[in-house]
Amino acid sequence: MDDADHQSRTDFLPARLRMVDQQLQRRGIYDSAVLAAMRTVPRHEFVLPEDLGQAYGDHPLSIGHEQTISQPYIVASMTQELRITGKSRILEIGTGCGYQTAVLAKICEHVYTVEWVSELLTGASDRLRRLGYCNVTFREGDGSLGWAEYAPFDGILVAAAARNIPPVLMEQLADPGRMVIPVGEHLFSQQLMLIEKKGAKTTVDELYGVRFVPLRTSDLN
Repeated sequence: MDDADHQSRTDFLPARLRMVDQQLQRRGIYDSAVLAAMRTVPRHEFVLPEDLGQAYGDHPLSIGHEQTISQPYIVASMTQELRITGKSRILEIGTGCGYQTAVLAKICEHVYTVEWVSELLTGASDRLRRLGYCNVTFREGDGSLGWAEYAPFDGILVAAAARNIPPVLMEQLADPGRMVIPVGEHLFSQQLMLIEKKGAKTTVDELYGVRFVPLRTSDLN
């Protein structure tokens, strides 16, 4: 890394620390591993060049292909709800630019991530490898089908809104295991759902309203 590149990266550190303090901790994000990951992952590396000045703002941003990078609070909140550890294996549906993937990879043992849009998947893979994230496996395809080859997963994070909770993902969730997924057919009626599987009991709770791009599945083609 040359001096200019080092300077450009460190210039964003104060903004990242303010993001964690003002957007996350003050709004109830308490998990120390999540907060450490959010302080470390360089969100500015995952946004479009024209949006660098907004990289640590409290809002989503377009990443092209009618997709977005989620608001930092949503990334942190969804990650916290999974209650993952350094031994967790996580399935992520909707790689996008790879920012959520990087946050998960900082905390868990391995992330298996699925993305429908090949250009986004290639970009995310190249970006994460360049930044040194080696515990991520990528796949292009229909996220609603999960990734049976590597199931079961200790946690499943879905970064796109489904009409209903996909039964296949429920089957691929470990016992015990937790899944967070936005559910709702219309943008203004989506709810983030938390599903927890523990023995013979499975609970489904509504957390709060969200706005995600729709989950793209092969049955819609």
